[in-house]
Amino acid sequence: MGAQGHIRTLGKSSSFFYRLIDIAVISIALIVSLSVHEQAFNVHYVAVALLATVGFTIASESVDLYRSWRGSNFSYLAMLTSLSWAIVCSLLMLLAYFSKLGIEYSRLVVGWWFLITWGGLLTWRVVMRFYRAQMRRKGLNVRNAVVIGVTPQAISLVKNLQRHPEIGVKVLGFYDDRDTSRLDKELPARLRGNAERALKLAKKGTIERVYIALPMHAKDRISHLLSEFADTTACTYLVPDFFTYNLLHSRWDSVGDIHTLSVFDTPFNGLTSWIKRLEDIVLSSMILALISPLLIAIAAAVKITSPGPIIFKQYRYGLDGRKIKVWKFRSMSTMDNGAKVVQATKNDPRVTPLGSFLRRTSLDELPQFINVLQGSMSIVGPRPHAVAHNEEYRVLVERYMLRHKVKPGITGWAQINGWRGETDTLDKMEKRVQFDLDYIHRWSLWLDIKIVFLTIFKGFVSKTAY
Repeated sequence: MGAQGHIRTLGKSSSFFYRLIDIAVISIALIVSLSVHEQAFNVHYVAVALLATVGFTIASESVDLYRSWRGSNFSYLAMLTSLSWAIVCSLLMLLAYFSKLGIEYSRLVVGWWFLITWGGLLTWRVVMRFYRAQMRRKGLNVRNAVVIGVTPQAISLVKNLQRHPEIGVKVLGFYDDRDTSRLDKELPARLRGNAERALKLAKKGTIERVYIALPMHAKDRISHLLSEFADTTACTYLVPDFFTYNLLHSRWDSVGDIHTLSVFDTPFNGLTSWIKRLEDIVLSSMILALISPLLIAIAAAVKITSPGPIIFKQYRYGLDGRKIKVWKFRSMSTMDNGAKVVQATKNDPRVTPLGSFLRRTSLDELPQFINVLQGSMSIVGPRPHAVAHNEEYRVLVERYMLRHKVKPGITGWAQINGWRGETDTLDKMEKRVQFDLDYIHRWSLWLDIKIVFLTIFKGFVSKTAY
């Protein structure tokens, strides 16, 4: 924490050398593209190179690209690098369009420059990361660390550091003031004494990192340790036992100058919400265009084979627990939509002959692609349940309502893993909720694509969909 109580991203900034490499990559890539296409490096390309380097510097600084990435996920580093360059490319194209200077540039040269630069920015980071990892495995550029407190999160921390020597942190041991009889005999590092001994090592400069992993209820002890280690040059880290609360997409937030940690949150904020919405619009538009003849055929069949409306609209809970109307082809002779909704069972007399086929093959759910276009549903997400079922299960299944931290979906992680159809026992609903929350916790665009792909083979037909 700084003098004013602001929390900064941990780790020192990378050297100015890294920024120079990025500038060199952008400039060299443009020269290579010009040479390949036999174009002169004139004043127009000098200007665009300068704009690109300045733009990338600003964009990369805004996403904190030059911070220390020791122990961080490379995919996230690659994403931020790609995002920064994509912003620059987009701005350059907009500038060329509105200034009408596009005619001064070769589209082939610029297009290849964009691609070569992107590849270069990622490649040198891969090489540098590999080089640093090899050096750290050999014992170079390694930080000595100690862990205060033998707790589950402390043990997990040490095991992770030992599994990933490329991070470059060597744990010398645990230090704990409490009775050693309660400790696990198979600790991943030696228990070397109490916190006072760790403090002496820090004052001597023997250790460079201190991880305080005491239980959160020991706040007085934690406060005392922080005060003691403030008299050393060791970097001190808190490892709070937040796992106690089974976090769901937690993130730092702030209210004025006060920092907060969300315990249960949605994965869709900022850029990710736009990506998810774009995915829904593109996929649902394509699918609706492809299945429109099938929709017309099913609608006609529903109307001909049984009396009643073609579309059944049922209230269900959507994002943040707000009620939405979910569309389905009518498959029953009754249309329950009140305080009591009975799930369809095997050989249910309410299900029409055509409805039985539609439900078994999930064709009754095709109108929900219209819900997706409207914005009340998503292609992938937890399946929406009737309001009556939500009210029933929210008191029976722990964390049930956290399913509604995202929009409900036409298909989902639970469905392709076999948890589709009737939930006649509590454990079936618990398994469905477990997979729904796992999806929210692990969400990525690639996971959505995987679920859509697997739905084609595993998600439509089910023996438990009556």
